[in-house]
Amino acid sequence: MIKNSFAVTLDKNPVIKVNAIPGHFTTSQFHTTHYLDLDNLKANVNLARDAAKELAVPYLTTTLVDTIVCLEGMEVIGAFMAEELTQEGTSVINSDRDIYVVTPISNYNRKLMFQHSMQELISNRNIIVLVSSVSSGLTLYSALECLSYYGGKLAGISALFNAYPERHEHEINSLFTNENVPGYHIYSPNDCPLCKEGRKLDAMIVHDGYIMI
Repeated sequence: MIKNSFAVTLDKNPVIKVNAIPGHFTTSQFHTTHYLDLDNLKANVNLARDAAKELAVPYLTTTLVDTIVCLEGMEVIGAFMAEELTQEGTSVINSDRDIYVVTPISNYNRKLMFQHSMQELISNRNIIVLVSSVSSGLTLYSALECLSYYGGKLAGISALFNAYPERHEHEINSLFTNENVPGYHIYSPNDCPLCKEGRKLDAMIVHDGYIMI
């Protein structure tokens, strides 16, 4: 499976790339034809900085930002993104402002929430939600529900990868979409054509990678 992997490169900055592994994968919500390895972008300092610069572009001159809410291990990129948004410059709207980078926690019902000490950084603040990938959208919309509960004001959504942008209610600024990954599809388990062909699952995608089945 891994031997068939291929690199997907960002056209305007070829240093930024992800490894796509074809196969038959499952998550708790859907089946998909590819696993996208985004970990190197999130963990490598130089790559995370480059990714953050690209993700900051849509907001630099137009969007007031108070807080970046990070999901799915995006804290390093979030910190660099905050640094980029607050750089000195006459056209940089957040220049010299304080931007906070926070992460929600999950309660016993697996609902996202913010600890008491963090809630003042959300209530009535301009928020960018930063996620690793958006596929089914369940994680993203859980975060948006959480922001609404605490009175946050959505200023933008950014992701490294966004599958099927046209299917989502909100605009999502992303580095890559399904169009950058040849043959990429996601399916509901009941309608998965790979299953109907009798092809067994290769692996289960989990929070920090995948587990071979």
